[in-house]
Amino acid sequence: MKSALINLIAFKAGWAAVILAAAARQPEFGLLAVAIVVALHLARTPRVEPEMYILAAAAGIGLVWESLLVAGGLLVYDAGTLAQGLAPYWIVAMWVLFATTLNVGMRWLRKSVFVAAAAGAIGGPMAFIAGEAAGAVSFTEPTVTLLAIGAGWMILLPALVQLSRRFDGYGTVYAVH
Repeated sequence: MKSALINLIAFKAGWAAVILAAAARQPEFGLLAVAIVVALHLARTPRVEPEMYILAAAAGIGLVWESLLVAGGLLVYDAGTLAQGLAPYWIVAMWVLFATTLNVGMRWLRKSVFVAAAAGAIGGPMAFIAGEAAGAVSFTEPTVTLLAIGAGWMILLPALVQLSRRFDGYGTVYAVH
């Protein structure tokens, strides 16, 4: 329980740092926060290699999904975009940050694909609403954008949870009952 709490606190602190840095148009400072949280996560991991795979998979999924939202004209980012139509690097780093929770603090999502889907459908848009309120992202069509984000996360979170089962550096350390 203590490790799960540390994991979730580290994630939330990293999340806030990334959002605030992006809103201040200094996303490189957010990357530093992600690097610290990932280093802490990997230092606590009994088996680093599987955790590296889930982090890399999350980065790839995040890059594709977020870039689709940008290319579709639903999201506008003012900082950290390296090429037109691509998601900014800091939002991809957020996916890596989130992946640090899958085998620890958010391990409970493994209990039910429906719970994971509901958590994604609700949590995804809520995170973007907070990011928009902070000034890190803008919605061109708020209702359509939030529905698209919710639908995407409703599918992507259960997929990430399934990947985390395959790439689990914590193994039986945190067994789900």
